[in-house]
Amino acid sequence: MPSSETVCSSLASRLGTSPKERLIIALDVPSAAEAQKMVLQIGDAAVFYKVGFQLFTAAGPQIVRELTQSGKKIFLDLKVHEIPNTAAEAIKSAAALQVQMVTVHASGGSKMLRAAVEAATSAGQTQGQSAPVILAVTVITSLADEDLHELGLNVTAKEQVARLAKIAHGAGCGGVVASPQEISEIRKTVGPEMLIVTPGIRPVGSDKGDQSRIATPADAIRSGATHLVVGRPITKAANPSEAAASVVNEIATA
Repeated sequence: MPSSETVCSSLASRLGTSPKERLIIALDVPSAAEAQKMVLQIGDAAVFYKVGFQLFTAAGPQIVRELTQSGKKIFLDLKVHEIPNTAAEAIKSAAALQVQMVTVHASGGSKMLRAAVEAATSAGQTQGQSAPVILAVTVITSLADEDLHELGLNVTAKEQVARLAKIAHGAGCGGVVASPQEISEIRKTVGPEMLIVTPGIRPVGSDKGDQSRIATPADAIRSGATHLVVGRPITKAANPSEAAASVVNEIATA
């Protein structure tokens, strides 16, 4: 199995391959002011941030613009799941914000995924900039096997993730979002070229919280993840900058 150092060379080089650029800090806060305060506290310890439902709903596109204008890289985690045309239009709007990554749900199916990829590529060409990487969300990390069974899916989380990753790969997505426990299976299924962005990261000693499928930063990197999404272990730490630096160091040593 290829290591994460050898995968996704073109996409990774565009996004940055240093340990610091492989850490994405989740700004799961309720206001723009709190987001900016957190970014200030973290300082130079990180460059990549996730803006998801909570912050985007509260502060809108403007917070994304402010962060990109200050030199931060943005993972826009909106998990688009719509009919192909609506999904494509949403991706065009996201591309206009000059984000580096944007998520769609792999369970939206091949037609929606292809529409999203084509929209990102077209928007990038129109705007004369790099297109955002379309990341397909497989199975969110709060779900365990029994949760899938409740939804009528007679498969394990690992099996469903592999299936959705294969669909995303065929549709031209640049990467997938999956828990640490499925990284190896994804690499076997789609090979080395896709990014694997991994939430559910908990440094040693951290609270598991509401996540079901987790791993340490080092374990995830060794398994083949290209980027790690870390939220509460950093944003709720007494010293967020030190907590971020610690995770970056663990990525570097892994």
